[in-house]
Amino acid sequence: MQRIREKCVVFLATGCYAGYVPKVPGTAGSLVAIPLCYLISRFSPTQATLFLFLFMGIAVWVSGEAEKLFNEKDSGRIVIDEIAGMSVTLFLVPWTVTSVVMGFLLFRIMDIIKPFPIRRLEHGLSGGWGVVGDDLLAGIYAQVALRVVIGFL
Repeated sequence: MQRIREKCVVFLATGCYAGYVPKVPGTAGSLVAIPLCYLISRFSPTQATLFLFLFMGIAVWVSGEAEKLFNEKDSGRIVIDEIAGMSVTLFLVPWTVTSVVMGFLLFRIMDIIKPFPIRRLEHGLSGGWGVVGDDLLAGIYAQVALRVVIGFL
């Protein structure tokens, strides 16, 4: 039973194994998020909010467990945090090709450059929150930027 639990944690943490993509696992994880974001976009705002909070909780727990299994702090193989961050980026945003592409690009930029205080958050938290927290904040930054960009398109 323990082995099944570990396999499930690895499967979820790596975004259906997207975290094993060489050199760009975070980008692969962000791409894996797009179908999930589309599904969330079909929910009512209340359902989407509940789902997002539930998913964030699962992402924090799974990330903490995966760190233990991989014996590595914030392993690059863990991409459920990117999936959570992308979900925040595209949360309740009108679903168009432009909004999805712009959201993806803005999230990747925020996740890579980590504007203040994202980097501090990344290093200040431990366990699952340390893995996921910075991506959630990057998702909020990207969501705000996306809404500004969409407003001007």
